[in-house]
Amino acid sequence: MTARAGDPQSAQDDFSLVLGGPLFQLFRRMHLTGNALELVRRRIVVIALVAWVPLLVLSIIDGKAAGSAVKVPFLYDIDVHVRFLIALPLLIAAELIVHQRMRAVVGQFVSQGLVPDAVRERFDSVLAGALRLRNSVAAEVLIIAFVYIVGIFVVWRFYGALSVPTWYAAPEGGSIRPHLAGWWYFFVSLPIFQFILLRWYFRLFIWMRFLWQTSRLPLAYAPMHPDRMGGIGFLSRVSHAFAPLLVAQGALLAGTLANRILFEGAVLTSFKLEIAAVVAVAVAVILVPLLVFVAPLATAKRTALREYGQLARRYVDDFDAKWLRGRAPADEPLIGSADIQSLADLGNSYEVVRTMRTVPITRDTLIQLVAMTLLPIVPLLLTMISLEELFKQLLKIVL
Repeated sequence: MTARAGDPQSAQDDFSLVLGGPLFQLFRRMHLTGNALELVRRRIVVIALVAWVPLLVLSIIDGKAAGSAVKVPFLYDIDVHVRFLIALPLLIAAELIVHQRMRAVVGQFVSQGLVPDAVRERFDSVLAGALRLRNSVAAEVLIIAFVYIVGIFVVWRFYGALSVPTWYAAPEGGSIRPHLAGWWYFFVSLPIFQFILLRWYFRLFIWMRFLWQTSRLPLAYAPMHPDRMGGIGFLSRVSHAFAPLLVAQGALLAGTLANRILFEGAVLTSFKLEIAAVVAVAVAVILVPLLVFVAPLATAKRTALREYGQLARRYVDDFDAKWLRGRAPADEPLIGSADIQSLADLGNSYEVVRTMRTVPITRDTLIQLVAMTLLPIVPLLLTMISLEELFKQLLKIVL
């Protein structure tokens, strides 16, 4: 019998962090998406038209799109272009990538035998709770409120705005006086970007909550699984789906730093701590949720080592008694006996258990995610060294 939409089996086979919620339903009514997040280019174009194009038009009307009317004209503001033409499209495109990569992940808990029949009902309850939270209207309303109350009037105003005359505002007595384009920037463009970004972190919170609740269930881990992670190695591979989100975070930081360097005279090396902090936090948000499985994996490994150790001891004792103490039948030759191969196989099995990881994160995954976050910051090296000199140094290293 085919599972219907909304049934536990259907949800397990087609779980999605992003395929739901009020914004998704709004996009469907506006024909900006289909049932599986199609039309991604249409969404990117429409949102860019709303968030970026009015800023260009209004800054032209203000006379601050280019020229020397202000220190930071609109066309020279790297941060605003990176934010709305690179980071924002990446955040939108990431939804489709995460949906496609994650849709079968939950089903693998069941299909790989990690969820025994005895805990199936509890697992379905955890899954249902994640989907309810994903579809919550109250959650997205609270995100909007947070964006305007904290994100715009506190965080951006005191920590994000430049302290020099710009196309969007002019410093005035310790505060800022918005220009015509600035009003759209403050009340439309920035809130759109911050809402989509914070909505992503809310989705990651749902993922972390789901993993934490799942890790508390008595799952049937497989210490001899070839993935050396007890059978949950597929979770580590899913982390790569969040790479566009990390690139967007890196691009956002790069745009902010570029403005500070070009218009406030800062140097890239003075932001080492900020860069390290952003990279550490961004990567941690993706990988730390997997650490909830450390304790149950460690327990499964200890249990398996004890059980396989006892099995190995019994086999070794029998092997010793048979072949070294003269208990083997006289007509059974040692050469060609399967006993030695079985002993070797048992040793290999024990070695697989012994080398099982209790941290379901690989070094390659960590390096790749860090590299993706740092990638947009690499061009800022050109503010410290010319392109010609950079090529010379690279040739010295290579040759």
